[in-house]
Amino acid sequence: MYNQLDYTSSQDLIEQYAPLVKRIAYHLLARLPHSVVLEDLIQAGMIGLLEAARKYNPGKGASFETYAGIRIRGSIIDEVRRGDWTPRSVHRNSRRVSDAIHQLEARLGRDAGDAEIAAELGIGVSEYHGLLQDAMESRLFSFEEMQNPDDESVGEQFASEDPEPGGAVEQAAFAGALAKAIEGLPERERLVLALYYDEQLNLKEIGQVLGVSESRVSQIHSQAAHRLRGRLRDWR
Repeated sequence: MYNQLDYTSSQDLIEQYAPLVKRIAYHLLARLPHSVVLEDLIQAGMIGLLEAARKYNPGKGASFETYAGIRIRGSIIDEVRRGDWTPRSVHRNSRRVSDAIHQLEARLGRDAGDAEIAAELGIGVSEYHGLLQDAMESRLFSFEEMQNPDDESVGEQFASEDPEPGGAVEQAAFAGALAKAIEGLPERERLVLALYYDEQLNLKEIGQVLGVSESRVSQIHSQAAHRLRGRLRDWR
């Protein structure tokens, strides 16, 4: 079954890559409510790992670990989405924030600050920070979601070895637009994203690097995601 990877059984695969599954699960757990059980995330990640082994094609150029990481993360996010415990009010407020940032920056022609965004929303800065915190704690605010605006399964995006005609071109174009949008973020937001997604640091560790509280890092991360959503809204 896993002849492409020279595995004799699924048990061999699980034993070798279980640490990768656990690392990704722990990383995502830090952004979820306490009611989410780590074991559920790990179980979903293991399913993603097995699917990765079944579908991996070394001819595509990516290493198995890179490909498996994508599938594991997607499988865990799919599991969280199926729970759908996010209140509708959080979704509404999240859209309000993204829309406000988009409209404000279109008028200003520059990055909008916290106080300016709060004023655009007609609320105080502390209340605005509360909205950011709610958004961060209540859902997986990930780049995978921004590439998946129709809310289809994240895991399914990587299930096909032969993408739909034009799909690969569109995805590559979006990836380029996303990379450009990230480069255009305020320096601190860009740094938080780099430390979180590239260096795999958790929010507490990032706070230690920046000299701010963990909750402030959460707000910065959430604002970066909202800013990116606002700037990439035309892709939806």
